[in-house]
Amino acid sequence: MKISTKGRYALRIMLDLALHNSGELVPLKDIAKRQGITLKYMEQIISPLSKAGFVQSLRGSSGGYRLSRQPSEYTVGSILRVLEGPLAPTGCLSQEMNDCPRADTCETLGFWKGLNEVINNYVDSVTLEDLMNQELTRLNDYVI
Repeated sequence: MKISTKGRYALRIMLDLALHNSGELVPLKDIAKRQGITLKYMEQIISPLSKAGFVQSLRGSSGGYRLSRQPSEYTVGSILRVLEGPLAPTGCLSQEMNDCPRADTCETLGFWKGLNEVINNYVDSVTLEDLMNQELTRLNDYVI
């Protein structure tokens, strides 16, 4: 399993919105500047997040984006799945029903199931709030 650039950037965008969550809408151009992501590429990423109900948006000169829920209500796994789909390490585990013709005799299926469980448990155990707190701690630990 490899997380795509879109998945990694989606997590950065959501974290940026959490860190700049004053209740006001955050212009996409501001996020793009802070994150070093082109506006055009960000639009491709924010659209699925909006369709999934993860962010609210308003168009226009005073428009922008904000989180739909509290940062504690988003897991890293839920954010990544919006852009990546299932996070399964093998194709046979990426759907609810394993339709692989070798599923009944596969010597390695147990290993892949275990890895899939570990991956999903981990990404679902970390919230956007956890990442936000880590970043705030990192920023507060910085001394000149």
